Amino acid sequence: MKHKFKLVIVSAFSIGLAVSCSSDFLEVEPKGLALESNYYQNADEAYAGLVAVYDVMRKNSGGFENMITMFNAGSDDHVAGGGGATDGVGIQSFSNYTLDSNTIPASFWNDYYQGIFRANVLLSKIPNIPMGDDLKVRFTAESKALRAYYYFNLVRMFKNIPLILNPLSPTEIYSIPQANPADVYAQIEQDLIDAIADLPATVSLSTEAGRFTKGSAQALLGKVYLYQGGKNALAAEQLQEVNGTPGGTSQYGYKLLDNFNDLWVVTNKFNTESILEVTHTSQGNSYWGIWGGGQDEGNTVNVMVGPRGYTAIGSTAPALPSGWSFNVFTQDFYDFMADDPRFGATVLDLKALKLAGEVDYIGGYEDTGYFLNKFLPRQADAHTGAGDAVLNYKQNTYAIRLADTYLMEAEALGGSGTRAQALLDAVRSRVGLPSVPVSMTTIMDERRRELAGEGHRWFDLVRTGQAASKLASRGFVAGKHEILPIPFKELENTLLVQNPSYN
Repeated sequence: MKHKFKLVIVSAFSIGLAVSCSSDFLEVEPKGLALESNYYQNADEAYAGLVAVYDVMRKNSGGFENMITMFNAGSDDHVAGGGGATDGVGIQSFSNYTLDSNTIPASFWNDYYQGIFRANVLLSKIPNIPMGDDLKVRFTAESKALRAYYYFNLVRMFKNIPLILNPLSPTEIYSIPQANPADVYAQIEQDLIDAIADLPATVSLSTEAGRFTKGSAQALLGKVYLYQGGKNALAAEQLQEVNGTPGGTSQYGYKLLDNFNDLWVVTNKFNTESILEVTHTSQGNSYWGIWGGGQDEGNTVNVMVGPRGYTAIGSTAPALPSGWSFNVFTQDFYDFMADDPRFGATVLDLKALKLAGEVDYIGGYEDTGYFLNKFLPRQADAHTGAGDAVLNYKQNTYAIRLADTYLMEAEALGGSGTRAQALLDAVRSRVGLPSVPVSMTTIMDERRRELAGEGHRWFDLVRTGQAASKLASRGFVAGKHEILPIPFKELENTLLVQNPSYN
């Protein structure tokens, strides 16, 4: 969504920065801030409030504690990497399965509850804001879709979470219990069903790119059904509405790009394959003083996955800025992917280039030499304006894209049948691969290749019950590591109970 406004209301920072129980958030004196009680007086202020709800989507790829690099690190395709074993204790301890309530980055809990709080405030205010009914309906639908998105990420990370549907006072946060996960999922479903009824089918890409549509909400609902198990028929129904005829153009205008490589062209934002996209910009002039606090608007994945101390030597060396060497691929993934047409767009083999004398770089922690090319910035993408260049990369990231929904629908169909075969074939045909018999194994293998490095693999392994076997060598313990520990500060003086086996 275009970042035209920045909303700052005291309640969003003193109460709504999570269901956080830290007194640090409860004693802020509201000097010079627009108080929630006298905000939302017109359509412009309501829209600013909606932008504030959308802003939390940046968690996918903004800030050091982002979803993509964190969940890549916990999968079998990557290691955490970085500068050393203590470079980002959260991402390192997730990668080697020593994560506990003290090392889990609290922002994975706090940031999404901040978004939920903002949505709840806006939903409570919309009925009394003097603006057109059409805007009220749309803003309500978008707020519910966003609340559903944030709750979905929370419940699949932590499972046992509070379900909060109204703004809370500072004292109420201490007495909120965890909800039954089934009730959380039921609310997510209801929010999305409500939103789908009122969202527009399409939006103007020149003025409204990134906002929820019927298609993006249906894609999310299909994914929500799939993740619960036992609702595959419902998942397939929603995803078929999104996907249309495999390989064709859907009712919402979605279509696989002809060239897989074009997905990773930085300027190719909001293309026909994009269903739900997270916006970044270099125009925010982000700097270290605000980085990770919600105001920075750059893509941090880009600098995180870049090689350290990079130097181009030969004529075939790519022009790369240096980075921090996180999320290098494992040898196992390299071997799995080696003969695939998507290899070059996915993996940059600096190990081979260094051996050939074409480049030099400083190997980071657990370096394999295999870098995540989808998000490696090129020198041409480096920001030259105000702020800090490494914090102002502008590549957007996909929260959901069409190849993902094709493969989810094929999975929801049980990995068999004519339509599941056509969906799998369409993804493979796009990159020039022949048909293979559809099965759950071939679908999961295709997801691993097609969506590599985009933050999905860990969730796929957990959802399909493969995590314990695939990640045993990393320390994964069945019955424990399928969910994350609740951050320690959230347990202090509250009714919240730590997740099993993390006590």
